[in-house]
Amino acid sequence: MTPVRPSPGTIPEVLRHAARNWPGVEALIVGDVRLTYGDLADEVRRRAVSLRADHGIGPGDRFALWASNSAEWIIVAMGALAAGATIVPLNTRYKGAEAADILNRSRARILFTSKGFLGIDHPQMLREGGVALPHLERTVMLDAPWGHPASPGDGGAPPGVPSVGPDDISHVQYTSGTTGAPKGAMLRHGAMVQTTRIWTDAVGLGPGDRYLISSPFFHIAGHKTGILACITAGATMVPVPVFDADSALELIERERITVMQGPPTIFHGLLEHPRRAEHDLTSLRLCVTGAATVPVELVRRIRAELPFRVVITSYGLTETTGVATICSPDDPPEVVAHTSGRPIPGVEVRIGASGHDGSETGEILVRGVGTMAGYLDDPASTAEAIDVDGWVHTGDVGRLDEQGNLIITDRLKDMVIVGGFNVYPAEVENLMLGHPALAQVAVIGVADERLGEVTRAYAVLRDGGRSDPSPHELVSWCRSAMANFKAPRHIELVAVLPTNAAGKIDKQALREHARRDTGPGRMPS
Repeated sequence: MTPVRPSPGTIPEVLRHAARNWPGVEALIVGDVRLTYGDLADEVRRRAVSLRADHGIGPGDRFALWASNSAEWIIVAMGALAAGATIVPLNTRYKGAEAADILNRSRARILFTSKGFLGIDHPQMLREGGVALPHLERTVMLDAPWGHPASPGDGGAPPGVPSVGPDDISHVQYTSGTTGAPKGAMLRHGAMVQTTRIWTDAVGLGPGDRYLISSPFFHIAGHKTGILACITAGATMVPVPVFDADSALELIERERITVMQGPPTIFHGLLEHPRRAEHDLTSLRLCVTGAATVPVELVRRIRAELPFRVVITSYGLTETTGVATICSPDDPPEVVAHTSGRPIPGVEVRIGASGHDGSETGEILVRGVGTMAGYLDDPASTAEAIDVDGWVHTGDVGRLDEQGNLIITDRLKDMVIVGGFNVYPAEVENLMLGHPALAQVAVIGVADERLGEVTRAYAVLRDGGRSDPSPHELVSWCRSAMANFKAPRHIELVAVLPTNAAGKIDKQALREHARRDTGPGRMPS
């Protein structure tokens, strides 16, 4: 395990460091809003003072944010952290009752929210949810006027605001966890800062980079690998409220975007866009992608068809404060295409269950600097996720190669047992992407009277399906390309695959679709 070198200990210290080192560098571009790091630090100080003076927010208080990506989300979140509070980000796809459940379980005192984006009125949804909110003292709109201006320019902590330490909780990040219903992973300032600095060093992010942040801010990929990574490295944040390939292509050209990070689906969207060649994308230099599994064919296509000079894959989860393993820019293409790289400094990875020496497949276990403090008010789930030796049981399956690179096979919960044989959907998806007509594939398990389960595939054709193989032809091809027990018994051709708010393929929606059997081509929203 490589040792970790010292860095600022808390998120407010990272911003103060950025304001001192890059005061004139553009920090944030959203529409007509353009702020330097000096400007951003002043705005954050003003919010921190107001939160303290107007709302009594301080250390130990929980502060919920329920809104899409915006400049105000960043400023308010950083202001709350500077005031010593803990942020509880809420998924923008929650309905009123779901948001109320998180607000109650986290005991958030204040909710900052918005209305209007994509026609969604979050306050109204909360009222219509019909759930009592005994802990919530007030709801504040993100565009509400602010008072109590802070004195700018010194880069220090806001007056009257107690300092926070590396072991204090910065975020309660609700996640499905390694098992079960959403749970509040408690993430520490120090772990957030250290793992982010390691990530920025690994990918080479720095001043001069312009980072298109499409991951939602409520997700750790948005507020940590996006916002905090840029502040750590002095890069420019260019966030968008939701990824759209049309607007992304225009933004890349206009703002000379250099960095994109996100799940495989956003890069698939760029690759398949019919007018991609009409845009100047030559500024792009760094692509970072990751998920439970990343299709090998996608990595090959990104390298071959997009102008990124560096393509990196990585692996992490909320319970490890994000990144746990990452490739190096110097790794050969086959390592990037087939693995998620090696453990970052301060982190160990081993394979549990059958993987006694790393040569076999088993559950991926992670231990190190980013390990969460536990699940909020849930010691039983914490003990289930983190064993007595400090290993996080990820729920992902994989193996380590001879160089220590992690090769992810799939999620334990996604494994399909066909007539007693274990089938990993990600392996089937990668094999299917070897067919020249297929652009995107998702495989799930469905019930079968004879075999217990069989695999079923949903596939998107390249070029909008202008050269159509039939589902029957694809099934026959699969049977020639893989063991019969792995081959899908049914393949459905669709225009798009459903995704969740983080941009990842929503396999639960596909399972529900399969149960309803709504017919070819109609995906649930």
